[in-house]
Amino acid sequence: MFDMVSFSDLGVSRVLVEALAAQGIDKPFEVQTESIPDGMLGNDLCCRAPTGSGKTLAFGLPLIERTKPAEPGFPTSLILTPTRELAEQIFQVLDPLSREHNLYTYAVYGGVSYNKQFKALDRGVDILVACPGRLLDLIDRGSISLEDVDIVVLDEADRMADMGFIKPVCQILDECRRDRQTILFSATLDDEVADLVRDYQNNPVTIEVGPKEVSMDSMTHYFWLMPNSKKSTICSEVIRKCGRTIVFCRTRAGTDRIGDDLTHDGLAAQTLHGGLSQKQRDRAMSRFQNGECMALIATDVAARGIDVEGVNCVIHYDPPENGKAYKHRSGRTARGGSTGIVISLIQKPQRKTVNKIQREVGINVEFNPPNFADLPEFEVEFIGASRRRSFGSRNRNDSNRGHYGRRNRPNQRSNNSNRNSRPKRQENSNRRYNKKKPRNTHQRPNRGNKPEQNTNNNNFRRKRRGKNNSNKRRNKR
Repeated sequence: MFDMVSFSDLGVSRVLVEALAAQGIDKPFEVQTESIPDGMLGNDLCCRAPTGSGKTLAFGLPLIERTKPAEPGFPTSLILTPTRELAEQIFQVLDPLSREHNLYTYAVYGGVSYNKQFKALDRGVDILVACPGRLLDLIDRGSISLEDVDIVVLDEADRMADMGFIKPVCQILDECRRDRQTILFSATLDDEVADLVRDYQNNPVTIEVGPKEVSMDSMTHYFWLMPNSKKSTICSEVIRKCGRTIVFCRTRAGTDRIGDDLTHDGLAAQTLHGGLSQKQRDRAMSRFQNGECMALIATDVAARGIDVEGVNCVIHYDPPENGKAYKHRSGRTARGGSTGIVISLIQKPQRKTVNKIQREVGINVEFNPPNFADLPEFEVEFIGASRRRSFGSRNRNDSNRGHYGRRNRPNQRSNNSNRNSRPKRQENSNRRYNKKKPRNTHQRPNRGNKPEQNTNNNNFRRKRRGKNNSNKRRNKR
């Protein structure tokens, strides 16, 4: 039914239709067909749709059509997102489209210099994409005011609730105009998201697209038992067999360690976590999206809102916190009607926790040893790691491994022939050796040579010492 509908039929202007066609987007998705007409009318929207269903254009096109030109420091449209990566992704999609209407779009989030954001806001921003934390900082500094905002979009509202952003979001909504249009997109509409709908929306139009939960049927699940020492090797072999893979870890340190292990094994891999600067995070996402590496090792930062095509496999290097986190992690593969596999690397003490996660998700898969023959075949383009200067083997038991201190010695080699050919030092019989001082000896500062003392004084001191000693002997008797 939706194949016969075009963006023009939904009320989108011809300028934006031509801009979308230039990007190869001709037909709207289901969520866009359902939400764009009501958004163009200015109605409040409460939409439940899974990630990767085309939500950005679903709220972005009506927002661009209805946004008014803004004054410097007073934006008229606001989009709130939970993570920096999602904010940057939305900005990349809407910025070229908003320029067709002579509107300026800008994204503000943490990890970036305040000065750049101050300058952009002083020039004037019509559509502001922001994370709640940095936006409140800018409001407190007096750099921005939301009193002219008449369109607000809350994207990934359930994720913001999970991250504890509901109170900051409410503070931001209270700063906006009361007669605004509020558009809410979320994967679920329960708990705190329902409170947002009740308190901050006015007779919203409810739209539900796709299954209520992330479908586990479009992906194949594997639970492999192994010791922790084997995880890195198994992970490397899975990536070689399956191609583009996202590996989820629990900690930042674990993410960096696994990234180093995969790079040492010759695989091009990028890491993504909250401890990196924004430039490093953008560079990692760009390289993975553009196919410049085979694996992205990440914490749960990348588990929501990041839409990357062609991910064949998701590896749970560390078990997720609960079933909900398992679904959103696994949802990075098998998107847009494609298929994918999900592999969980489990240690024996973790079986009880993982069994509980399986019950929450609604799957029942046995725990088995790793078996690569069970994995499906994928068309894999191998991407090797960039060559780095080697400082020898990483195996500490390898006696032939190199050492950092030898890298600047061109004449010294590890060959036995060169060792034997080295000239021996000539032994010098007149060589003086310093006696090793006892450890308890107090090392006094060098104060130069002492002047020669008179012999009379020395004799006087000797006599005094003799008298003292004789007196001590008498007292003892």
